[in-house]
Amino acid sequence: MIRLIVAAALALAAIDAAFAQTTLRVGDQKGNSQAVMEAAGVLKDVPYKIEWKEFAAAAPLLEALAAGAIDTGLVGDAPFTFAATAKIPVKAIAAVRQSRDGLAVVVPENSPIKSFDDLRGKKIATGRGSIGHQLILAALESKGWQASDVQIVFLAPSDAKVAYTQGAVDAWSTWEPYVSQEEVLFRSRRVITADGITPGLGFQVATPDAIKGKRAELEDFVRRLAAARAWSQNNVEGYAATWGRLMNIPPAVPLNWLARAKIRIAPIDDSVVADEQKTIDLYDRWGLIRQKINAADIVDRSFGAAVEKGAGL
Repeated sequence: MIRLIVAAALALAAIDAAFAQTTLRVGDQKGNSQAVMEAAGVLKDVPYKIEWKEFAAAAPLLEALAAGAIDTGLVGDAPFTFAATAKIPVKAIAAVRQSRDGLAVVVPENSPIKSFDDLRGKKIATGRGSIGHQLILAALESKGWQASDVQIVFLAPSDAKVAYTQGAVDAWSTWEPYVSQEEVLFRSRRVITADGITPGLGFQVATPDAIKGKRAELEDFVRRLAAARAWSQNNVEGYAATWGRLMNIPPAVPLNWLARAKIRIAPIDDSVVADEQKTIDLYDRWGLIRQKINAADIVDRSFGAAVEKGAGL
């Protein structure tokens, strides 16, 4: 019996030692995952090193994944679709579900524009291939409009903010926390949201090399992330305070965002695959992707148990 206990202890020590020598390189956007995990206290006993890398948007994060500079990261379904159809080696290992009110087209407080209908012929800033781009296309389709009915100006978030503030564009199709930042700090108005128009999915994605070589670390990470998101449902103020501190932004901004977002991590299941296929089909109809693909081919369902365990499902 003593020998068995000693053997088990040695085995656990060996696992911990192996973990300790591993670094999981995680891409994040605006402190999103890091903030909620720190606020929930799930990073205190991580047996491997997490190297956080911050990105302003999904496109540069996906470029970093393609270059092998990071192992995993958080992106929206629209940029993920572009990356997958461009043959970037990446797969979705967990889904992010949330309300769609924070994906919106915003206009300045004093703008005469009251609805999306008023944007016909106007300039809308957004990132090429972003979820903001996706929203514009879905909104155009819902109205029966053509691409030429609005002028899409493709800009990175920082440049879009400048153009929007200076009046060089009439509206900005963007996502959280940019939407709440505009609403709370500058009294911008949402004239249309993604609610009822797009699936509003996000994904934790990873490279095939990481899935193969760092599976244990990825499973542990998504479990902790799911647990942190479950915690955040009832601890919005704590999460908002941590996020605001990390990003050096007034807490009223994340409070506005997180109170309505209700973000949770979900396993890749049939509903997730179906919603991702809707995004693929949308881009295919608009001729924005080189070839149509099957959503089932760009996801990895094998992390579902880890997500469910973390989320308490």
